[in-house]
Amino acid sequence: MSHDFVPVQWNRQKYIYDALLLAGTFIFLASFMVLGMRAQAADMSILMIRAFGSCAIVLLHIILFIGPLARLSDRFKPLLYNRRHFGVITAIIALLHGAFALMWYHGFGTINPIASALGGYGDYGTAIEFPFESLGLIALIILLIMAATSHDFWLSRLTPPMWKSLHMSVYFAYAALVGHVALGAAQFDKGWGLFIALAIGALLLSLLHVAAILKGRGLDKDVLAQSVWINVGAPLSIPMNKAITVTPPSGERIAIFRHAKGISAIVAVCSHQNGPLGEGCIRDGLVTCPWHGFQFDPETGAAPPPFTDRVQTHKIIIEKGDVWVNTTPDILGTTRLAVQVKS
Repeated sequence: MSHDFVPVQWNRQKYIYDALLLAGTFIFLASFMVLGMRAQAADMSILMIRAFGSCAIVLLHIILFIGPLARLSDRFKPLLYNRRHFGVITAIIALLHGAFALMWYHGFGTINPIASALGGYGDYGTAIEFPFESLGLIALIILLIMAATSHDFWLSRLTPPMWKSLHMSVYFAYAALVGHVALGAAQFDKGWGLFIALAIGALLLSLLHVAAILKGRGLDKDVLAQSVWINVGAPLSIPMNKAITVTPPSGERIAIFRHAKGISAIVAVCSHQNGPLGEGCIRDGLVTCPWHGFQFDPETGAAPPPFTDRVQTHKIIIEKGDVWVNTTPDILGTTRLAVQVKS
């Protein structure tokens, strides 16, 4: 995590993460070019366009896979911490694909290349003649905006809810990119390989998100009746150093953690990027967000100094052997000492 927008210092994990990301991207592009030249699929310029385009959509699939995979298994959570690096690389690769394609296919006429790509030919009313470049341009603009606003400086200026809403537009970019390929290059693929690959990618992505949603609902204790207090269950039903989340009739979800000091409850939404604190764990005595490692004291909701982030706490009681949480969050900054569990 960073404090007051001071760049986060590089560490061994970040170096390894970025090295693997760059190496994987380079290997993909190089392999695509070598295999294409051996197969004599096209000349060098067209192969470069196809290589950058294919790499961009593969990277975007990986980005969208990471979220649900991390919710399904803790083993994938380390990939979340620097997922924005994936986004920046994907935007750069997509920009290179768009620039080369624009120059090659629209840069030698008398019409402005962008105007030529968007309306110089084709018919928006038909699928076969649809100017698919417009969909690619929409996806590229979204990816570039997301890359440009990926730093925590913009997160603070835009506020976490607005920032998260902006970055959720990645799914709109994905849909536009699928349409760009389906209405463009895939129509010239006689072997239906691109259509099949797109269908498999979309199906896997949908299945992963459905599985993650079902797991999340299974972990949540949904509350249907209007009540100030929610019965969480027996204290020992809460995993040690982890949480059970409850969904009140209104307001944010609540994460109830069992840790060395007892049981505490906080709002299950990280103040950094609205990450799911209830899916995090207690590390070094602090609730640790699974997205970017932001930490909060379970009793005060405050991040450790010198950080100033805070989340709200909730009142907890144990009555007749069950844990009960008050659905009304405390005023920001309120300390709620952990309720001790009798063995």
